[in-house]
Amino acid sequence: MSKQYDVLVIGPVSLDHNIDCQGNERKEVGGAVVASGFAAAKSGSRTAVFTKLNPADADVEERFAGSGADVYWKPSAATCSIRNQYFTADKEKRACTSMGVCDPFQFEELPDIETEIYHFAGLVYGDFDGALFAEAAKHGKVAVDVQCLLRHVEADKTMAFHDWAEKMEYLPVIDYLKTDAAEAEILTGLTDRAEAAKLLHSWGAKEVLITHNTEVLAYDGKDIYTCPIKARNLSGRTGRGDTTFAGYITERRHADIRDALLYCTALVSLKMETPGPFRGTRRDVLDYIKEFY
Repeated sequence: MSKQYDVLVIGPVSLDHNIDCQGNERKEVGGAVVASGFAAAKSGSRTAVFTKLNPADADVEERFAGSGADVYWKPSAATCSIRNQYFTADKEKRACTSMGVCDPFQFEELPDIETEIYHFAGLVYGDFDGALFAEAAKHGKVAVDVQCLLRHVEADKTMAFHDWAEKMEYLPVIDYLKTDAAEAEILTGLTDRAEAAKLLHSWGAKEVLITHNTEVLAYDGKDIYTCPIKARNLSGRTGRGDTTFAGYITERRHADIRDALLYCTALVSLKMETPGPFRGTRRDVLDYIKEFY
């Protein structure tokens, strides 16, 4: 019998070079799959991660040590690598340069397990295609962070955002769609986050989560829900959206939208106070809610 999980987080690890506005550089093995995998597992969900990399570049087992997630991986000719140059202290403005791209993911490569949710946590366009989402939808719920469908590696290795050409075809297979405010505007042309969420839902996404530096917004086709971010500092800003999304979709397995939104917003507020993925506990998040919400 296949091993059972609540969530399978899928995506490439990345050799990250993060340079803050003062010129301080931090190198680490990161990526959406790392932030999301830790957040889901540390929140108490039965979590598996599936990633691809060139094993000469990093020790994937070591990277996920202590996460509580089971790790599955396959080799890739190249490992994803991204240089993030931040221009402001709040890390809202940055320039991204690609230093390596992982091989695309195929459904038949995924581990022989059963999972309630397939969480697609990619980094650049080409990591996944819509057909992969459609196939996963036959086996469980599909959660997609839209970043990897909009962020393209250009010929000069800079990274630029473009609309997702296949959005009308594949949004209907997505149960949980996550964007940030800028990505929502690229997809919809709308600057109003609530209106953007409504439009994305009307195009087929069942629940829409939009992150912003002040709050997180959720929409299910009926009501708009928002919850404020209350981080005391932003030293761990990298991984904000990934942590939020993982917390939300795993919490939605047993909670209503309002409670899931409260949990994931408190989770990311706490996580942003420390660099790296979330290494606390569910109790830490619940205590944070009591103190600040």
